[in-house]
Amino acid sequence: MKPEEAAAVPLVFMTAWHMLATRAAVSPSDVVLVLGAGGGVGSAAIQIAKLWGARVIATAGGEDKLRLAKTLGADEVINHNQQDITEEARRMTGKRGVDVVIEHVGSATWEKSIKALAVGGRLVTCGATSGYAGQTDIRYVYSRQLSILGSYMASKGELLKVIDLVRQRRLKPVVDKVYPLAEAAKAQERMEKREHFGKIVLRP
Repeated sequence: MKPEEAAAVPLVFMTAWHMLATRAAVSPSDVVLVLGAGGGVGSAAIQIAKLWGARVIATAGGEDKLRLAKTLGADEVINHNQQDITEEARRMTGKRGVDVVIEHVGSATWEKSIKALAVGGRLVTCGATSGYAGQTDIRYVYSRQLSILGSYMASKGELLKVIDLVRQRRLKPVVDKVYPLAEAAKAQERMEKREHFGKIVLRP
C-alpha cells in the first residue's frame, strides 16, 4: 500500500469492524443499513457487511456518492437529501425493516434509525456528528425488542484482523483526496462541506 492508503485504514476499519462483527454480530441473513456512506466509517462498514455476506442498504447525500457506495458493494442506496430513510428502508425490505443500523450521525437520524429496525433489530452507534440529543420512542424499543449498542474503537486483535484482510485485498481503504499539511484548512473545508467520499489524508 501507499502510505496515504495505509493512513486511511486503522481508525475507520477498526471502528466499523467492532460495530459490525463484535457488537452487532452481523450474519449473512442480516439486512444492514449504513448511514453516511460517504464518510470513513460508512465506506468501511459497507465493505465489512458485504464481507460477512449481509445485504447492504447505504445512504448518502448525492448521486455521485450513491454510485460510489454501490462500487463498494451496497446492494441498494437511499439519497437522504431527497428520500425518507425510514420509509425507504422499510419499503426495500417489504415493510419488515432492517436488522442492523450503523449509526454515527446522531440527532439528525437517531429517530429514523430506530424506526427503520425490524423486530429484534440492533442499532449500533459510535458517534454523534449532528448532535448528541436523540429522541427515542421507548414503545418501539420494547415492542420490537430492539437492542441499542454503543461501540468505541476496537482491540489490537481486531486491528490485526483488519490489516490481514486489507493485505488480502478483501477490504480496501478509500482515500478521497490527499492534501499537503500546509493545506489542512482546505481539507477541513472540504470535509465540512461534505464533498468527500472516504478519508481525507494529510501528507506531512
